[in-house]
Amino acid sequence: MDFAFSARATELQDRLRSFMDTHVLPAEPVYDRQLAEAADPHALPPVMVELKEKARAEGLWNLFLAHGGRGAGLTNLEYAPLAELMGRSIIGNEVFNCSAPDTGNMELLALFGTAEQQEQWLTPLLEARIRSCFAMTEPDVAGSDARNIRTRITRDGGHYVVDGRKWYTSGILDPDCALIILMGVSDPAAPTYRRQSMILIPRDTPGVTVLRDLPMFGYTDRLGHGEVLFENVRVPASNLLGSAGEGFALAQGRLGPGRMHYAMRAVGFAERALQLMCERTLSRVAFGGPLADQGVVREWIARSRIEIEQLRLLVLKSAWLMDTVGNAAARMEVAAIKVAALDVAHRVVDRAVQAHGAAGVSDDTVLARLFSITRALKIADGPDEVHLRTVARQELARYQETAS
Repeated sequence: MDFAFSARATELQDRLRSFMDTHVLPAEPVYDRQLAEAADPHALPPVMVELKEKARAEGLWNLFLAHGGRGAGLTNLEYAPLAELMGRSIIGNEVFNCSAPDTGNMELLALFGTAEQQEQWLTPLLEARIRSCFAMTEPDVAGSDARNIRTRITRDGGHYVVDGRKWYTSGILDPDCALIILMGVSDPAAPTYRRQSMILIPRDTPGVTVLRDLPMFGYTDRLGHGEVLFENVRVPASNLLGSAGEGFALAQGRLGPGRMHYAMRAVGFAERALQLMCERTLSRVAFGGPLADQGVVREWIARSRIEIEQLRLLVLKSAWLMDTVGNAAARMEVAAIKVAALDVAHRVVDRAVQAHGAAGVSDDTVLARLFSITRALKIADGPDEVHLRTVARQELARYQETAS
């Protein structure tokens, strides 16, 4: 395994680190204040517009996209440390046009979209002129099993008609959201993993109704997590993404790199939390000395550093495997980092919250928000239990093959 970074990747890390320290981290309180003062809680704060313009001018833009000659063309291994740096701030990914759900949607369009679909949707997404959302999870079924999806995509002449209900459709409340990528059942009689398809739905299509904006542990996200009703939503047949019955395969292609992005972002979360914990415990005095002198606090700090380093190496190994042998061959490692990343990040954030005492559960620091995000992401993109099942199945297969 070779985790050495190319000269270009190292240079991008230096530039991105400087941009984060100089522009992004100092802008966090401004962003929060502007969002709190806005009439629309989902409106884009002016400071984000400024940050995006600066990032694009410096060439720190669409760094995640490796396909189709439209992005930076980085490998997964090259992008991984950049995702970590951006993950040190909750607003970091959006600054560089590298935030979900747009990243996954842009990858889908770059890999599977027709030339017309790419011109209509991918180009404006890459230029941040529009935003998008991804509608997959449903409130009435267990979302851990994609075979449970009930939303129907029915062919009607030159159109498809969509009927169903989705929720936690992240991004749909953003005023700039113009595109919904929806996964639904197009052929219920087909083999199990050929029943689903993905389709492109313009946000303003008649029949699309946002029933409510769902909070996440009490927090309202700027992009919004909508519960959405689709009633007789009619779009041209040319809006199908890929071919009919390819929805499950497309979803797997979307989630592989996305899980690596999330994992390295989680490393960034953990690094930020560890930094705050160290600064806090060095500056606060209790029982006759700095909190950092307490044995239990030193254990928290030491374990956090060890766990972060272990996690980073596991994610870099996964990224290297994705680059060298492909996403399918790296399936076990990708499943493992989804579990490990949020386990570690949530544990480190929890320690930092404890070290901050009352301040840790307030909104005076980013920790309470990180606590809710790291907990929620143990469910998003497939709950931990699904990925543990994948790892166990592949591990057992090795011994079953030997036994036979």
